[in-house]
Amino acid sequence: MGVATGVKEQMSGRLKGRSRFALILLFLAVGLVLALFIASIFGTVMLSLPDVVKMTLDKVPFIDLQDTWRDADETIFFQIRLPRVIASALVGAALATAGVLFQGLLRNPMADPYIIGTSAGAALGATVAMVLPIELTLLGFGLVPLAAFVGALGTVFLVYNLARVGGKTPIVSMLLAGFVVSALLAAIISFMMAISDQLNLNIRSVYSFLMGHISVVGWEQLAFIAPLVVAGVVVARFFAYHLNAFSLGEEGAAYVGIEVERDKILILALGSLLTAAAVSIGGLIGFVGLVMPHSVRLILGPDHRLLLPASALAGAIFVIFADLLARVVLAPTEIPVGVVTAVVGAPFFLYLLRRSRREYAF
Repeated sequence: MGVATGVKEQMSGRLKGRSRFALILLFLAVGLVLALFIASIFGTVMLSLPDVVKMTLDKVPFIDLQDTWRDADETIFFQIRLPRVIASALVGAALATAGVLFQGLLRNPMADPYIIGTSAGAALGATVAMVLPIELTLLGFGLVPLAAFVGALGTVFLVYNLARVGGKTPIVSMLLAGFVVSALLAAIISFMMAISDQLNLNIRSVYSFLMGHISVVGWEQLAFIAPLVVAGVVVARFFAYHLNAFSLGEEGAAYVGIEVERDKILILALGSLLTAAAVSIGGLIGFVGLVMPHSVRLILGPDHRLLLPASALAGAIFVIFADLLARVVLAPTEIPVGVVTAVVGAPFFLYLLRRSRREYAF
């Protein structure tokens, strides 16, 4: 009788846990949809919420609504505003997911998507592209975002191989290699800026990239980035159990059946790919991948089964509103998105940390 009661209580607990997971994710998903609409309405030209809803529904197959909106508003919404808002969501989801992956793998609360040199590689690639007298367009991307994407992935590959010893990649070695390579690449960028007249002429473009700026010129770029980010976020969820096991340390993870070195490679590759995708359309937006996972962890706990999807949704919402503030606070001048994410996000995280009233356990 006691055993049966225990089993029933255990099953009831699991069902309650799953219901809680589903409710939280549903709440965040609804919040993301609302954020998309709100950010699409506000800007230099204000759009009407009813018109935005009607324009959206009018694009649904088998729905044909009478045009009560201006043609100019439809162009602004579908060709300018909506692509940028969706790009903001993709950047936030990618950086937040990559942050969870790196923090879980490296067991380091200070880990972020740029910790192993991704940002330095992307910055060097973009800087070199600004110097080259080459015009290139591929899948809607110019040379700068393409070079940033390649530079980010190339640097991660270099750091991983530098840290790899005897078929293994110690965490400490990888972190040190990432720090040293980042410092070296930053020095190269500074040297190029000192001697290149072309970079001095494009200093605003360099600054915009380094501080973060959502840059999309249409749907062609999103057609490539969106499947990449969505697939990466979905695949990351399948590593939830592995990341929970890594919290026990590498020996503990191996004891519970995790292929440690194989999973290291896969998680590093996935996190780096998500980061490179975000960099290609958003530049170097800091703070999102570092603090959003911690903020979600403070509220929902450390279980990666919930932490990964919740962080992706929360990161998307956060960057959408950060980009909205960047566009409207000093309109028509735009503030770098990275400035907004730090100024808004840091006090929010400190508030959560203080509200917990306990030592933060990672």
